[in-house]
Amino acid sequence: MPKQTSLFPENYDDFFRDLKERIRSAQVKAALAVNQELVLLYWQIGREILQRQYKEGWGAKVVDRLARDLKIGFPEMAGFSPRNLNYMKSFAEAYPDEAILHQLGAKIPWKHNCIILDKLKDPERRTWYIQKTIENGWSRSVLVHQIDTNLYDRQGGALTNFQEVLPAPQSDLAQSPLKSEYNLEFLDIREKALERDLEHALVEHMQKFLLELGVGFAFVGSQYRLEVEGDEFFIDLLFYHLGLSCFVVIELKTTDFKPEYSGQINFYVNVIDDKLRRPHDNPTIGIILCRSKNKSVVEYSLRGLTQPISVSTYRTTAALPDEFKTKLPSVEDLQHEIEAAAAVVEELE
Repeated sequence: MPKQTSLFPENYDDFFRDLKERIRSAQVKAALAVNQELVLLYWQIGREILQRQYKEGWGAKVVDRLARDLKIGFPEMAGFSPRNLNYMKSFAEAYPDEAILHQLGAKIPWKHNCIILDKLKDPERRTWYIQKTIENGWSRSVLVHQIDTNLYDRQGGALTNFQEVLPAPQSDLAQSPLKSEYNLEFLDIREKALERDLEHALVEHMQKFLLELGVGFAFVGSQYRLEVEGDEFFIDLLFYHLGLSCFVVIELKTTDFKPEYSGQINFYVNVIDDKLRRPHDNPTIGIILCRSKNKSVVEYSLRGLTQPISVSTYRTTAALPDEFKTKLPSVEDLQHEIEAAAAVVEELE
């Protein structure tokens, strides 16, 4: 019986896969182009309103009228509410130079721009969050989270010895993604949790932890086993950073930083470099995450070490705003109140 031949060429599947990728790429480019044109249109409308208000004294009623007329003139288009027109004004005010606009605001979605206008007043911070949104492709919810958790001040602020042990380009690259403090509020654990409890909670919420760590971290394993001449050792968390091309060892400590922690993680980093690091990998980085740290103690502990080590803190509860700290009772005050109430109850009995 003759062998049945396929109705399609042998390379059809490869051709189809390539075509799908090209179509998807074109769709993304088209969406980005549409977004850029829309953002530029909103900027132009905002600029025109500002100019009219300055030259002709337009007030809020004129903006309301303009919103109604635009809705009537373009019923199929959303985005012409009085609220959004006011965002357009603020947007044009924030970016008076159209050339700068093309480099920043026009490259992210309009709703992202509105969030940045609402939450940030400092131009430098606005620029930084826009650049990070472009680099990392943040969604609106991720952008809000990063602003609310003050990523701008935390990014690159970890205490490290990178300048001493890594060459200049690599030391700067390695420093930039590491934070002075990591926000672990998403963990449902008590304040005085054990290290194993903290590790288990992070593994269970790995997607959120990876978001907090930042772009480039790939999870390798928890309690990663190392063997050195018959002795076993276990790393709390092991990652690989795709951008830095290196392994990252993370040790979790539920206490204040202690000098012996640096020796422990230095040992782990040495073993990973010897057993896992490949010829094209950069030196392994060690990160100690602890409850709090004394800067001078950390600096003395890292001095003289030859491996790149970083020390950061973490928090599992939201920081209390300063204005509330003086208004809420202390633990001692509450204890006194409880004792006083107990005394009253005792007298009544």
